Amino acid sequence: MTERPAGGRPGVHQVLATLGYGDAIGNEVLGIQRVLREAGFASDIFVETADPRLEPLTRDFRDLLDASRPDNLLIHHFSIGSKASRVAYALPDRMMLVYHNITPPEYFAGVHRELAKLCFRGRRELRAYARRCELAAGDSEFNRQELEAFGFPDTAVLPVVPDFSHLDVAPNRLMAGQFDDGWRNILFVGRIIPHKRIEDVIRIFHAYKTDWNPRSRLLIVGSYGGFDKYLASLHHLVADLGVGDVHILGQVTNEELTAYYDVADLFLCASEHEGFCVPLVESFYKELPVVAYAATAVPSTMDGAGVLFDTKDPERVAALVDAVLSDEALRDRIVDGQLDALERLQRRDFAGTLLGLVDRALTVPKRPLVDVAWDFWSQFEAMDRLEELRLDRPALYKALPEAPDGPQRNAAHRAAATGTERAVTRASEESRGSGQSPD
Repeated sequence: MTERPAGGRPGVHQVLATLGYGDAIGNEVLGIQRVLREAGFASDIFVETADPRLEPLTRDFRDLLDASRPDNLLIHHFSIGSKASRVAYALPDRMMLVYHNITPPEYFAGVHRELAKLCFRGRRELRAYARRCELAAGDSEFNRQELEAFGFPDTAVLPVVPDFSHLDVAPNRLMAGQFDDGWRNILFVGRIIPHKRIEDVIRIFHAYKTDWNPRSRLLIVGSYGGFDKYLASLHHLVADLGVGDVHILGQVTNEELTAYYDVADLFLCASEHEGFCVPLVESFYKELPVVAYAATAVPSTMDGAGVLFDTKDPERVAALVDAVLSDEALRDRIVDGQLDALERLQRRDFAGTLLGLVDRALTVPKRPLVDVAWDFWSQFEAMDRLEELRLDRPALYKALPEAPDGPQRNAAHRAAATGTERAVTRASEESRGSGQSPD
């Protein structure tokens, strides 16, 4: 149990589904905890899962039950629904929701059916928190406006102030060095995922290489895990266009990422949905001119710097890219403007803003407790036991009868599954009651 500091000051804890290593949300969560602890708050991070390198910094979300106090504040980083989210929802603590955006599900239709379903459910579930939270903060003005549209009555912006320490490393040129040869290198960094519109980046590059500079290449850096169909469609597009020198490089280390930024001449982004887009400001930091599609949060992230375009016509955007790359004085002015925007971003008082929002969430009238199912906690405990059995005794779940063919197939399968879960639950209770291990 988290001990409360002398004087009975409320604890301010964070809740999220997973804590990733080196990603924007993970860095923000750790930064929030640092500010809160320096301000004298007891502050832990409760997660379902964490990168093994970060696990020692976290607590299991089930421990929220012991840490919960009606006057505590939970800073809940909402994602695509999770067990941690639902436990936090049911607790009596005050809540400040932090919204990093959920991609609209239509971007994943026909590409990743399960993710489309999760995004749909996540955006729907988010609405339930409007009556649960004392305060809801987006990490950009765009995200704050989405919260307002979802019905949250009290909203604010908790700005992203990126940490660039992952780029302040010695570059690993083992792979990137082969591209440091006098050719023009156009770079994109980000997950290989449909709403990033990598296909538009490829079409723009094809137009630039064909019409303006044959001695050019496109470097696409980012993970494509789970999006094999989308990756295959990109390879098909490259083949159909007959464009050479497109390199889809996958996920890289920080040392390799730094090297790719170093060899690049321009950052090109055609993404249609961004809650913030950290690679834009990474490019500012690496003094790489940015040409980006003016959609969602991108214009506010760029803050008047870089070059925005509002068309997906490859020929027109390619001409814009050439104008930047062929005019050194223009390029220098763009980079200077980006550095000014980066300075404005880094001057933001993140700590002061965070503590002001925490004080606001702790002092506004507390929202009435929300209704949850009367058997929520017994269901939670039962599912916890089932999860243990899935991990420790998976053979129990291989006893499901084969579903029959015909119109009754789905109903029969559901009935069989329900019966098996009840049997497994009884088996678990009996083994616990007899003092036997479930192993």
